[in-house]
Amino acid sequence: MNRLADANSPYLLQHAGNPVDWWPWSDAAFEEARRRDVPVFLSIGYATCHWCHVMEHESFEDPETARALNDAFVCIKVDREERPDVDGVYMAAVLAATGRGGWPLTALLTPDTREPFWVGTYLPRESRGGRIGVRELAENVSEHWRQNADGVRRSAQELAGIVRQMAEPEGGDALGEAEIEAATRALLRRADPEHGGFGAAPKFPTPHHALFLIRRAAITGDAALARVAVAALRAVRRGGAYDQVGGGLHRYSTDREWLLPHFEKMLYDQALYVIACTETAHATGADDLREAAEATLGYVLRDLRQPGGAFASAEDADSLNAAGEREEGAFYVWTMAELEASLGPDDARLAADVWGADAGGNYLDEATHQPTGANVLHLYERRLGAADPLAAPAHRLKLEPDVLRERLDGIRVRLLDARSERPRPLLDDKVLADWNGLAIAALAVAARTFGRTDYADAATEAARFVLREMRSDAGDLLHRWRNGEAGIPGLLDDYAFFVWGLIELYQTTFDPAYFGAALDLHDRMRDRFEAPDGGYFLSPADALDLLVRQRALDDGALPAGNSVAILNGLRLARLTGRDELEAAAHRGLQAPDVVREHPDGFTHLLTAALFAEGPTQEVVVADGKGMHETAAMLRAVREVYAPHAVFVLRAPGQGPAPITDLVPFAEAQTAVDGRATAYVCENHVCQAPITDAEGARQSLADAVGAGERGDRGA
Repeated sequence: MNRLADANSPYLLQHAGNPVDWWPWSDAAFEEARRRDVPVFLSIGYATCHWCHVMEHESFEDPETARALNDAFVCIKVDREERPDVDGVYMAAVLAATGRGGWPLTALLTPDTREPFWVGTYLPRESRGGRIGVRELAENVSEHWRQNADGVRRSAQELAGIVRQMAEPEGGDALGEAEIEAATRALLRRADPEHGGFGAAPKFPTPHHALFLIRRAAITGDAALARVAVAALRAVRRGGAYDQVGGGLHRYSTDREWLLPHFEKMLYDQALYVIACTETAHATGADDLREAAEATLGYVLRDLRQPGGAFASAEDADSLNAAGEREEGAFYVWTMAELEASLGPDDARLAADVWGADAGGNYLDEATHQPTGANVLHLYERRLGAADPLAAPAHRLKLEPDVLRERLDGIRVRLLDARSERPRPLLDDKVLADWNGLAIAALAVAARTFGRTDYADAATEAARFVLREMRSDAGDLLHRWRNGEAGIPGLLDDYAFFVWGLIELYQTTFDPAYFGAALDLHDRMRDRFEAPDGGYFLSPADALDLLVRQRALDDGALPAGNSVAILNGLRLARLTGRDELEAAAHRGLQAPDVVREHPDGFTHLLTAALFAEGPTQEVVVADGKGMHETAAMLRAVREVYAPHAVFVLRAPGQGPAPITDLVPFAEAQTAVDGRATAYVCENHVCQAPITDAEGARQSLADAVGAGERGDRGA
């Protein structure tokens, strides 16, 4: 066992038995490299990464390759999910040098300055296909370092200079309508009218694109934007990139058609997809997107929920196949023989017809691109304009859609039971504060939109876990919890995403404790991460083990922590009336020119700009003497799709209540004649109090603008 045996990261522990003499990321590792006068070999990945497993098996488990690495370098292994700040620095170097990123990430660093002089991603053991092999790289670099270390350092300084420039983009003018409209046009150009989603293969879910479009549609009344958002979300649910048996999204689709996935399942993908589906269903009345959200949360609650209520990070792409060999997707794919053995011939034929399976298989081997005989289940006829994906197959099979749906529900249960007998993929059971924040937000939004108290209970339990188990003695957030141990100081995303979850949880439960926690953590985030000229650094000022503090604005698979923090600040400002929160958010919207050059790469930042542009609504419901009357008032105002509204529940009684400590302007907004009363305000200017639920609903709808806009027929 090497030094990783003492780690608490599932990814690092996977490598603890390698013959490579791995070190964790630490000052001691770089001191050892300086003592030996050798470069550092940095390898970054994560526990559920397929190609990380491939590289480990080919190279890091091979004694000869390990010997070459140990002789040439001090080798450091990093879990990107534990240290996204370290990963972000060197991924920027990979993107700058090669134009493409991914994991495993491989970088060679100088021992004294930690600057990268060679970067790449997956490397085979032996050179092939235009990729240098690990052994050849070790031999070449070792010789070059001995002969010309100064030249290597100069190359490292040049690449590090580029990374530093990328890390701190200079601010520009405030983002506004021009940039919002440019991003809208860019997304419409990239939208795939046939298969849904954006761009060509590989296709990632990117639900924050759909969220931006549906909010834009609500403001402009442009039904075309709503249709693109609906199609993007439907394409995921109906394709093979969604687990048709057990629910939940796979990592991405390798093809344009959303058929063949990369099989990892990440908590953050589930959460963001649920938020986008829930809002879009609310705005458009697309019931199939409500079903998509609920099916996805069903997977999260069944398979990712941990004792104590928090959520595990991910499930692996790989598992053992029938031959006992590790294979990507083995847990999820089906041969016709397996379908027949599980369902019998009649139901197997029906399942194959609806889900596009056949004897030859539709799943291609990633290396040979030849059929394997296995099938990825997907809705074979997935017309994105159709609200009911079963209408066409039901017509073809001469069944009523509801009858077909009922039969498929039973088939799905039997396949899930059969699949449970297979070796499961690895569960990466570490709890991350940032990803749990997204899950809490998703559960809370779905709870109030769909009237699901079980979702609210699950969100509450997860929030309590993080607040109880993942804070330091001083009250600061910690990034990771596993096996009873919390550690790693929280980064920007931990604060931003968890505060997002707490805001949504307050908007659902109206428990002031979560509102207070959100304000406290947002203020702590500003103290630790805010840049003097606006926006936020990913790491705090005392993060001395990094080459540079990054200030990332662009979205990837997740929206940027910067963008989430800015939108949180705007919402908290509307809720509290605190001008300094509003001012800080607007400083963050003074964005560099790169946003204007590629606006569709910054959609969540522009979602914040949408909120800042307004109009926004503030709704205070003062609780009367009858709980049922208050509940009816809340249900009424929640019927309106109002993405730029914030809600406060004023406790009963005419005197001060706990919420007024946090929302001072609500102190005067009390129940009229003991009846539940709504105060609908726009940009802090309030209408007369309203004591009937329908009047409150209509007042908010009018404030949002012409009622529920969206495309109700999407």
